[in-house]
Amino acid sequence: MAGLLQSVNQRTQLVGQNRLELLLFKLNGRQRFGINVFKVKEVLQCPKLTALPQSSTVIAGVANIRGQTISIIDINQAMGGRPIKQRDDSFVIISEYNRSVQGFLVNSVERIVNVSWELILAPPKGAGRFNYMTAVTEIDGELVEILDVEKILDEIMPALVEVKEELVSEVSNLTKPDQKPILIADDSSVARRQIQKTMSNLGLEVIVTENGRAALTKLREMAASGPITEQLSMVISDVEMPEMDGYTLTAEIRNDPALKDLHVILHTSLSGVFNKALIEKVGADNFIAKFNPDELASAVKGAL
Repeated sequence: MAGLLQSVNQRTQLVGQNRLELLLFKLNGRQRFGINVFKVKEVLQCPKLTALPQSSTVIAGVANIRGQTISIIDINQAMGGRPIKQRDDSFVIISEYNRSVQGFLVNSVERIVNVSWELILAPPKGAGRFNYMTAVTEIDGELVEILDVEKILDEIMPALVEVKEELVSEVSNLTKPDQKPILIADDSSVARRQIQKTMSNLGLEVIVTENGRAALTKLREMAASGPITEQLSMVISDVEMPEMDGYTLTAEIRNDPALKDLHVILHTSLSGVFNKALIEKVGADNFIAKFNPDELASAVKGAL
């Protein structure tokens, strides 16, 4: 299993190519699920877990892994399914989301596959576990479901969305009576709600799109009717999105004469694996790890 992820640090070469690599795994059945390799720190056999009193029922326990106490979440149970009981034969995927490290208890881990974001599609509408999907794709003739981990985590540990009063006041002093709205591109319903709430606290209007392709289409439609900077103040985009990722969206904006002057902030749960060089490579003006309302507000203030 160690060899499965030994080249994770080299995977930054996918940046800007509208591709991602998925680690495939299964829960309590034959259905395959996927998680972005960029978010995976380690995969290991399920260690001994210690129960935490008064914790969420979907937290299977905590484990001490390399000197760090990490909560282990039973994803299947978090999505309303049966808990994974066979711990001895199970695995834990250690991941970093939104500045926190947690483990996901899964039944089995398969392999890593390289996929184009163009082949990652929005999930079907429906109840049950489909409420926890951000996307689906087809691999080897089978449907693979990509989880909305932000939604799962937000239900266990809701994120704060209030902005400090001093920041609200500072942004208010910068805004104009005809302040242009902000375009948001994010495939996670939880992330969209968080950003919208933060912008509302700042007194700013937003235009919401659900992926990079939809955002680019909207931008080009707006640019066709007049200068884009007279209609929008900036773009805040997620990185991981079906059909077109945030890197490719940024590159398309920079390569389009009608859009190139837009201020672009990349706002993503892919924390801990990027640096200034990568931000410059894709042409973004700023990069922020999710989710801290004050940092997002500060980035918006800087852009204004």
